[in-house]
Amino acid sequence: MGSFIIEGRNSLEGIVDIGGSKNAALPILASTVISGREYLLENIPDIEDVKDMLEILQDMGCTVQHDNGVALIDTRGLNTSQVPEKLVRKIRSSIILMGAVLQRTGNVEIAYPGGCEIGLRPIDLHLKGLRKLGVEIIEKSGLLVGKVTEPSGCEIQLDYPSVGATENIMLFAVGIPGKTVIYNPAKEPEIVDLQNFLNTCGYSVSGAGTGSIIIEGKKPENTDTVEYKIISDRIEAGTYLSAASSMKSKIYIRNIEKSHFKSITSIYEDAGCEIRETHGTIVISNKGRIKAVEKVTTQPYPGFPTDMQAQFMASMATADGISIIEETVFDSRYKHVPELQKMGANITTIGRVAVVEGVHKLYSAEVEAKDLRGGAALVIAALGAEGTSKINNIYHINRGYEKFVQKLQNIGAVITET
Repeated sequence: MGSFIIEGRNSLEGIVDIGGSKNAALPILASTVISGREYLLENIPDIEDVKDMLEILQDMGCTVQHDNGVALIDTRGLNTSQVPEKLVRKIRSSIILMGAVLQRTGNVEIAYPGGCEIGLRPIDLHLKGLRKLGVEIIEKSGLLVGKVTEPSGCEIQLDYPSVGATENIMLFAVGIPGKTVIYNPAKEPEIVDLQNFLNTCGYSVSGAGTGSIIIEGKKPENTDTVEYKIISDRIEAGTYLSAASSMKSKIYIRNIEKSHFKSITSIYEDAGCEIRETHGTIVISNKGRIKAVEKVTTQPYPGFPTDMQAQFMASMATADGISIIEETVFDSRYKHVPELQKMGANITTIGRVAVVEGVHKLYSAEVEAKDLRGGAALVIAALGAEGTSKINNIYHINRGYEKFVQKLQNIGAVITET
């Protein structure tokens, strides 16, 4: 699975160019199967999860070319409604193919998705929404088997603003008769990006980013090649911000919409980092030990993202004071804690709450990435630790970070991949 070797306590300074959003690219890639046509997508991140999604499309008969951030996809050759089980179990976002394939073929067979082991992530809201729109879904031999029976738009009230459920409902509803309204949808920028992409394809979606999404079902008349550019990755940007906060640093983050990660920057401003914007570039400066942030709770957008919880914890591990972190989105997202403790972090967890008492410094250790964001947290900790650390099982990290080693080296980190 590979390892990172990191020599700690080197100042960070330089420019980081943020890549395309993982969490926007994956549902947009899935949505290309809705209609058989050609798509030219820009700002596609070169990460393992994207490679797995593209492989799924190829296995289902689509033609894919991907190079240097650009993907050319032709879905006219889609020849099955069965999503390859082996790949689905590797990548959580593959479940979004359920709504897309149902819209294209009227049927689907798909396994329960895999990805990081960060606790229960039930898909009951996905299934409930699709059933209300006229899909019969049963479980058979460990697979979800769906069949479109009487599709019709309707009103759907989500009990929780689930990103995946919102996306699955959108991808199925765009092409069925009538109007669908999703109340209490996810409001993430990635949902807005999916809406914008679908509208570029000729569908009719409005309201993304607000308390309701309205979908007027129709089939696009124009089947010309669709060209679209994916938004940049706010979680990648936040991860570099976290790294900068952990040591003396001054980094410039380019190619990011500041409003997309305001909940992240505001927390680090509270901790004592200087963050400003100049000519479209976010400049982050840290001259010494940051202050602990008394209480942070992960919440759906626009709240503090669960995908930044681990990285934030790593930066608070050496902050001055005590921080309390409450994880409300997932029930098992503290697997990085024992690894941080090996490096000298003083962290106590009680259920969904973590109490982090900042220490003056962390020390090198050999640790293991248990999931994507937890792995990134270990990189942040190792960058600020005394000595040389080894992080194993970096496959998880490479699932979501493009050119991670190169970008860190460009800002002064001493890191190699083995």
